[in-house]
Amino acid sequence: MRSIKPTFFAHLSSLFLICLFWNVSHAQEATTFTLQEMVQRAKELSPSSLRAQTRKENSYWQYRLFKSNYNPQLRLTGTIPSYSQSFNSVTQPDGSIEFLEVQQNFMDLELGLQQVIAPTGGILSVNSSTNRFDNFLATGSNPQTRYSGVPVNVRLQQPIFAYNPFKWDKKIQPLVFEESKRAYVQEIEEVSYFTTQLFFDYLIAQVNLEIATVNLKNTEEIFGIEKRRYEIGTTTEDRLLQVELQALQAKQDLAQAKLDLEGSSFAVNSFIGLNQTSKITLISPTELPDFEVDVNQAIELAFANRAEALGFDRRKLEAEALVAEAKGQRIGANLNASYGYNNAAFNFGDLYNNPNTQALVNLGISVPILDWGRNKARMSQAQANQRLVEYTVEQDIINFEQEIFTKVKNFIMMRERLNVTNLSSDVAQRRYDIALKRYQTGSVTITDLNIAQNEKDSNKRAFFNSLKDYWMAYYELRALTLYDFENQILLYTPELEN
Repeated sequence: MRSIKPTFFAHLSSLFLICLFWNVSHAQEATTFTLQEMVQRAKELSPSSLRAQTRKENSYWQYRLFKSNYNPQLRLTGTIPSYSQSFNSVTQPDGSIEFLEVQQNFMDLELGLQQVIAPTGGILSVNSSTNRFDNFLATGSNPQTRYSGVPVNVRLQQPIFAYNPFKWDKKIQPLVFEESKRAYVQEIEEVSYFTTQLFFDYLIAQVNLEIATVNLKNTEEIFGIEKRRYEIGTTTEDRLLQVELQALQAKQDLAQAKLDLEGSSFAVNSFIGLNQTSKITLISPTELPDFEVDVNQAIELAFANRAEALGFDRRKLEAEALVAEAKGQRIGANLNASYGYNNAAFNFGDLYNNPNTQALVNLGISVPILDWGRNKARMSQAQANQRLVEYTVEQDIINFEQEIFTKVKNFIMMRERLNVTNLSSDVAQRRYDIALKRYQTGSVTITDLNIAQNEKDSNKRAFFNSLKDYWMAYYELRALTLYDFENQILLYTPELEN
């Protein structure tokens, strides 16, 4: 047997250590995201998007359940068995009563194919049934068994003047389902909106950390300059102490910036499905999409695509259905008709030999003669509710249109403000750079330098806050219209199902 040389273990150990070091070092590497990449990940993996997908699935199966009500239903019903053993009172021919032990079993089965008649609300069915009766204490040594059954019969159950839920559901439920599909797309766009907020919260925390780091570095350098000036007598002690306090404050600002960044990192990682220890780096989305938004077009798109717009019609239909339901309760009438064959026999097979004709027609009515205004009150309540819904929908339409108008104007303003804050940030940065150089040569005071630094920091933060507002307005506009203005495509194509 060949022996393995010791050097093999040395190479293997070295390889293991290299792989371990590589994994550890790469585990600490930060994952880089653009805004679009983070939004896409949130759409696929965030808890909010998963909940939206589940709600969409629930709505789909609810619609499937509704559709199944209009399909033929094949049902098997019956009782197997119905056994009883007891002492019953039995009236004798002479009028006396005897308490006799009764031991019986009864079984029945019915197979029926039924179909809803949606326009009228009736139910048409074709049925076949069989009954079996066993009397175990019958006279003689053997139990007595009898069969009866209906080989085939056709039944019609038809309400008259009644509320027809099948007719109204066929109008309302497709709208409900279509609303749910549009609401899903809208929820996903709202996930984009919230992701954008988290993205910029983290990005601004990054920016604040960069500002705090640079400010601490610059303040320490300035403190060194002031020290040297104090040593040669060209500055006073109070100015030296002022710069020292600024250096200490810069250290506190840096510590706070690190803490804020950790908090933002926790929120982002939780939402997009990353491990809490994962480190991320964000790329600032300073390249803006180039498109124009027309207010009238945005309003038209919102009315054509939004779930709320479809809900306006659905709410009116539901109120109209309640009026129809109240009207249908004034008079109750039901028509029941059946035609077929039935028979009875001692043997099961004889049920189908020369069966007798079976026919049934009955019309039941219920008409209130004196109800003390009950029907009038119920009808008036439904009509008042219908008017209330119509007025409410009219106001909601106005609010809906006003919201779109305001959001579009806000988006346009955000773009203009972003250009101003960007220019202001550049100007403030150049001013600070000049002030720092002049301070180093002794041309400006530390107070003037502090003012320039504060303006630099505030204008830089203002720029990133404007950038955040712009992108949040961008994704909010997509959610409000379900339209991608950048690529000029619908985010959802409406499809009403019949």
